[in-house]
Amino acid sequence: MGKFNGYCIVICMILVLNFDLGSAQLRQNFYGSTCRNVEQIVRGVVNTKFQQTFVTVPATLRLFFHDCFVNGCDASVMIASSGGNTAEKDHADNLSLAGDGFDTVIKAKKAVDAQCGANKVSCADILAMATRDVVVVSGGPNYPVELGRRDGLVSTASSVEGNLPKPTFNLNQLNSMFAKHGLSQADMVALSAAHTLGFSHCTKVAPRIYNFSPQNAVDPSLDRKYATELQGMCPRNVDPRVAINMDPVTPRKFDNQYFKNLQQGKGLFTSDQVLFSDGRSKSTVNTWAANSTAFNQAFITAMTKLGRVGVKTGSQGNIRRDCGAFN
Repeated sequence: MGKFNGYCIVICMILVLNFDLGSAQLRQNFYGSTCRNVEQIVRGVVNTKFQQTFVTVPATLRLFFHDCFVNGCDASVMIASSGGNTAEKDHADNLSLAGDGFDTVIKAKKAVDAQCGANKVSCADILAMATRDVVVVSGGPNYPVELGRRDGLVSTASSVEGNLPKPTFNLNQLNSMFAKHGLSQADMVALSAAHTLGFSHCTKVAPRIYNFSPQNAVDPSLDRKYATELQGMCPRNVDPRVAINMDPVTPRKFDNQYFKNLQQGKGLFTSDQVLFSDGRSKSTVNTWAANSTAFNQAFITAMTKLGRVGVKTGSQGNIRRDCGAFN
């Protein structure tokens, strides 16, 4: 047993060191000598896109999350399928990713290359910066973004399977999935609040408002009035393309309303409402519903940690000429 414990400690230390070595190479102002104004360039593109369509905000934020949780924050989610390879973006769990997120990164990459020269800044870093910027333009907190990621060299649809949280998840399932990436329960709750923005399709919520039990009942954790409103927006056999706001109160503002909604039984997904119904996370929801400053700080901490997940540096990746294709 002593030998096994010693072996385990060594292996665990190696795993931790490998994680830290990648994230340790990330730093603010990474492009200070090669593209000094990169953050201003990306911010300018985000602001322009935001003026064209609000969808830019939730689309970019969700794109970043889906990217980091599968192969790490390496922009592999942006690769288009080609030849015999079906890439990440064409997995069923990614088909609902709005095109405006991809378009934001592509346009920002083009602007950066035009001003700094080709292939100076990775698509992965541009996505990380753009994600911070869409949070800011929608009223959320500003925060420094660590840079130095390389773009990934692999993108397969099969790698997505089982690596993204489902709207039906309970707290144990959520905690387990986030823990795999070094994220705590508090990080998970903070990141879940990204659902204060954007929309979902009726097909994702239909089981809660029509078929929650063999009696075709409504999920009892849903506020009854809210459930009736959802049924009005999402009638049976509705067109699956019909979308509804994730936050019924302030859907276009990054704020702590998400937590207030949970207190009132207005979490759209089971994975949202469980954060309040489960006593292990309920106190966190209550704290952040009452204190937006505390929530904003927790969100910054969680986003910084998320941005370190599975990063590629040095020869582990490269800088793509085209964010949607390998060099």
